[in-house]
Amino acid sequence: MANLAGYAYLVAAICFIMALRGLSSPETARKGNLYGIIGMLIAVITTIAMPSVLSYGLIISGILIGGAIGTVIALKIQMTALPQLVAAFHSLVGLAAVFVAAAAYYTPEAYGIGSPGKIGVGSLIEMSLGTAIGAVTFTGSLIAFGKLQAIFRSAPVMFKGQHALNALLGLLLIAFVVWFCTTQEPVAFWAIVVLSLVIGVLLIIPIGGADMPVVVSMLNSYSGWAACGIGFTLANTALIVTGALVGSSGAILSYIMCKGMNRSIINVILGGFGAEGGAAAAAGGDDDRPVTSGSPEDAAYFMKNAESVIIVPGYGMAVAQAQHALREMADQLKEAGVTVRYAIHPVAGRMPGHMNVLLAEANVPYDDVMELEEINRDFSSTDVAFVIGANDITNPAAKTDETSPIYGMPILDVEEAGTVYFIKRSMATGYAGVQNELFFKDNTVMLFGDAKDVCEKIVGAMD
Repeated sequence: MANLAGYAYLVAAICFIMALRGLSSPETARKGNLYGIIGMLIAVITTIAMPSVLSYGLIISGILIGGAIGTVIALKIQMTALPQLVAAFHSLVGLAAVFVAAAAYYTPEAYGIGSPGKIGVGSLIEMSLGTAIGAVTFTGSLIAFGKLQAIFRSAPVMFKGQHALNALLGLLLIAFVVWFCTTQEPVAFWAIVVLSLVIGVLLIIPIGGADMPVVVSMLNSYSGWAACGIGFTLANTALIVTGALVGSSGAILSYIMCKGMNRSIINVILGGFGAEGGAAAAAGGDDDRPVTSGSPEDAAYFMKNAESVIIVPGYGMAVAQAQHALREMADQLKEAGVTVRYAIHPVAGRMPGHMNVLLAEANVPYDDVMELEEINRDFSSTDVAFVIGANDITNPAAKTDETSPIYGMPILDVEEAGTVYFIKRSMATGYAGVQNELFFKDNTVMLFGDAKDVCEKIVGAMD
């Protein structure tokens, strides 16, 4: 039975690897998801079939309850809420790691790692790491969820001596782990849990809204490593492999995103360590500088007579569910002989791939969708840049204002286009809390209103 389980876990691991490979491209993402589902089914069925499993009723009840909750959430969740949903799910993975570690500590004989007070040092270390990472992931993910859901302010929360406190708590956590591994005292175990919960909060509160996509990705990595650590405690190969894949892929993605935003991954891991005092976001929405506003009819006429148009989608498009109207507008422009492409910033929306998923939902051709590095040089030779709800990722202040929270973040150079049409409900700031200097450029025309409604009016004017 053990050999058969080993082979089954190997097949599941291969499916998970194929899933990650498939998710690397929008064209193969559906196939990647399918591989992931198959791999998880194999892993779950194999684990349940193990002779050591006794409480089938409890396990099946958990699967049914969890599956029902997941199904309801999947059917009701809006695309705009996916980032906070991911953060919430990460918190549950972290909490599960803490619960499993607690169960293994109090009933070690059930896990084959010894007896109470006589657990092997190796198992204690694995248990400590899984507990600490899981607890940090739990509270950190809750804070990220709160910021994304606007329950908490998205601005960084900084205070004097914050980094020194974090360093002190980190050293104290190591001391607690040593204490636990040498004495196996219950108070030491729960001291690790409580301190890790506190560290999770302190690591995330100093990170501002503009960097929250990176935080979500990093928490995804943490949840993977927590699962991996508990996998060693349970001697479960599938959990070890899956956790390592999630942890490593999440870390790699976080590094790529940090590079794309000109951020230091060390800063993210250490909770904004080295940030310039948490530069306060500029108050926005009350800027009295004049802007040029236009009408959908004017935009329709101008774009239909252009040679090239680059569309820049952002979170505002997701909120308005305007992707289908946008696709219809692009089709009309193509019929008129206009070259149409889409420019995607690495952190457009509030999580990686957010815009790609929305455009794929509207059946936008993959060949029309281009990343920042591919298309940025083309804005200067483009007649029109059509920005639909993308704010911070088009803000020239990222290149010119050293006091801005987004300074140094690569942006889409839309201001270099001949004309910029910018759809926005109001002059309110973006998620980073800073005013977009693009609004006040001479070549920018603001189209105020709901993104879907404006796109539909443009389509109507083109008929």
